[in-house]
Amino acid sequence: MGLSSLYLVNPRSFPDKEAETRAAGAWDILNDARVCTSLDEALSGTTLAAAITARPRDLSPEVFDARQGALELIDRARESSVALIFGTEMSGLTAMEVSRCQIVVHIPANPDYSSLNLASAVQVMAYELRMALPKLESLPVTVTVAAEFDEIELLQDHLERVALRCGFLKPGEPKRFMQRMRRLFARARLEKEEVKIFRGILSALEKRIRPH
Repeated sequence: MGLSSLYLVNPRSFPDKEAETRAAGAWDILNDARVCTSLDEALSGTTLAAAITARPRDLSPEVFDARQGALELIDRARESSVALIFGTEMSGLTAMEVSRCQIVVHIPANPDYSSLNLASAVQVMAYELRMALPKLESLPVTVTVAAEFDEIELLQDHLERVALRCGFLKPGEPKRFMQRMRRLFARARLEKEEVKIFRGILSALEKRIRPH
């Protein structure tokens, strides 16, 4: 389908003879696969990550069907790196893994059998991405520079630190404030300059907060 960057997070077995057999000759992609120890490591440098899941989530990021999601990803991929995140064959993605993504993509299916095999889900999304390419040829290229995953994570940490220092957030009762902020930032699709502005405001506030 034209995709070439494969990232594996804590694979149970890699390299693997069965994987080589199933690759059907695409050994260059398999051999160039990057093994990561965490999802955060795999997402480093990306500006848009899509969690591919059929399960509804509480406080979920914005949800698209496969066709709409492919258009969103292709549009952003023209200017920066994007990622499709698939879970394991047995259990899919965890709530924490979904929270690391800016959008959720589901593949419409019979609600009684909504869960697809992993290989099937990957193939459907790869196909939709390829089919989305011609539809964007006439659209203007955006000139904004999107914030990367690492920059958003640092902003999250900075916001939590300031919220704790000023007393807005109680250490023992964080509730769901940071989860809601993560969803807000995902929906906003922050640009690099916007992240710098937020970090600057938080730094200025930090200097004025009296230590408890």
